[in-house]
Amino acid sequence: MIDRSEKIVWLARLGFVARGVVYALLGYLALSSSSTQTVRSGQSGVLGYIQDIPGGVPILFAASAGLLGYALFRFSSAVLDIENRGTDAKGIATRTGHLCSGVIHLGLAWSALQFAIGSKQSAGDRTHDMASTALGFELGALALAIAGVALVTGALFQAREAITLGFMKWVSSRAPTWTCWLGRAGYAARAVVYLLIGWSLLRSAWSENSSEARSVGGAILDLREMGAVHTAVATGLLLFGLFSLIIARYRIIPDPGRKFQAARQALS
Repeated sequence: MIDRSEKIVWLARLGFVARGVVYALLGYLALSSSSTQTVRSGQSGVLGYIQDIPGGVPILFAASAGLLGYALFRFSSAVLDIENRGTDAKGIATRTGHLCSGVIHLGLAWSALQFAIGSKQSAGDRTHDMASTALGFELGALALAIAGVALVTGALFQAREAITLGFMKWVSSRAPTWTCWLGRAGYAARAVVYLLIGWSLLRSAWSENSSEARSVGGAILDLREMGAVHTAVATGLLLFGLFSLIIARYRIIPDPGRKFQAARQALS
């Protein structure tokens, strides 16, 4: 019989599959000149694209479950420290990033569920609307600036991972040897996208103009005028999707059960 923590581990693996599908499709669509609107909507646009293909609904239900599992995995890493990141400055920064990742993937899981049940309300790039709402508050510009700094920092982390192959310490040695090159290309592409989004939020905060803010899709489309750079980033995102599909099998995922039990005993 599979216990609860093992179910979370398997859901997390399904989440890596779902993440892989989303990134692979996003990269593929970014390389297609006829998919501008879908790309502009980012991950949401990809989910809408899946909804319209044959068999898309069951895929979306599976993706929703997987993305939920991935979010729980990231929450476990952030709160319970199942990956033993520690409580020093580096560890806290990493765990904070995992917390943000959990929130983002929880939102994607909800969007996938909405698409699966036939709703298209979540489609579209709402970045400008969210930035406009934030700027409507007294400290909204500061909040956008903090988000921008966080994303620029995240971009530097992604770039470091691409250079040092630090992500491979969480991948089993049984994975294909070329897995690291897929990951390296993917992390480098994500570094560029994160940097563009973070910089756009900083510009939006400075000018108090929500039109400066960019989503993932908007950042990719901004690169289209740069030709080879756009192709390289889109290809990198596609390869990151393939990387995620591979490590769904080979990712080392600590069992959250013991940490959960220890936390529960400490609170009792």
